[in-house]
Amino acid sequence: MSVVSALNEAALAVRARTNQAPTVGVVLGSGLGAWAEQLENAQAIPYADVPHMPVSTVQGHAGKLWIGRSNGVTVACLQGRAHMYEGHEPERAVFGVRLLARLGARAMLITNAAGGLSPWFAPGDLMLIRDHLNLMFKNPLIGPNESELGPRFPDMTHAYDPTLGAELRAAALRLGVRLHEGVYAGLLGPTYETPAEIRMLRVLGADAVGMSTVPEAIALRHMRVPVTAVSCITNLAAGISPQELSHAEVEEAANLAKPRFVSLVSAWVERAAAFVAAQQTGEGAR
Repeated sequence: MSVVSALNEAALAVRARTNQAPTVGVVLGSGLGAWAEQLENAQAIPYADVPHMPVSTVQGHAGKLWIGRSNGVTVACLQGRAHMYEGHEPERAVFGVRLLARLGARAMLITNAAGGLSPWFAPGDLMLIRDHLNLMFKNPLIGPNESELGPRFPDMTHAYDPTLGAELRAAALRLGVRLHEGVYAGLLGPTYETPAEIRMLRVLGADAVGMSTVPEAIALRHMRVPVTAVSCITNLAAGISPQELSHAEVEEAANLAKPRFVSLVSAWVERAAAFVAAQQTGEGAR
């Protein structure tokens, strides 16, 4: 079955459960799923109930697709994601974000838990992703191109949309939330990096490192859906942190960031909806 056919079947199943049509999409990473639970008029659909949707097996990823309203904006939200290190092929790992776009989301916020490479980072800090390094050495677009989704050779100059990023900065400033900025390095995992790998990543220009986000940003860029992304710095990376890394530490730091993260995402969603409306008005004028 083609990706387009699978997406159409999945979208049909979701629409049978809700009549809400999302404008904005959000992906919630490890330990960051609480934001979905404050949506109004929300409906939560387990991934297992959505045809072709990969199910996450990682603690801190609830595995539910939520559709509801935030600040009057209809949002589709992935509460957890599938990772390639779980055994999913790249095109399967991005099925969730492609589905949000298929359901109507025209601006997307991807979030993740990440290790901080800068010694001035502290657990619980938030970082706007300006760009990424794809060190997973896999790409969800490998194979026959489905032109209905996007072009064979998508340009990645603005993998992370500058305007949506500016809206995130503005929301953080208004809320008084400190927002770092930097480059995210995506590695395959599931092992955390060695100190030598961290030194290499710093030389390459990375500020944070994680095991997700990059394939999703590529897939959405392919579909011409504007994206921005934010990392919750949940630990200092190997060789910087004085202690061994663990997933429990990741969840603990994400919980520390929860109040700031929830308020920031909610404020961004409102701004993103205005961005989408402006884009659609511009398209109509042409």
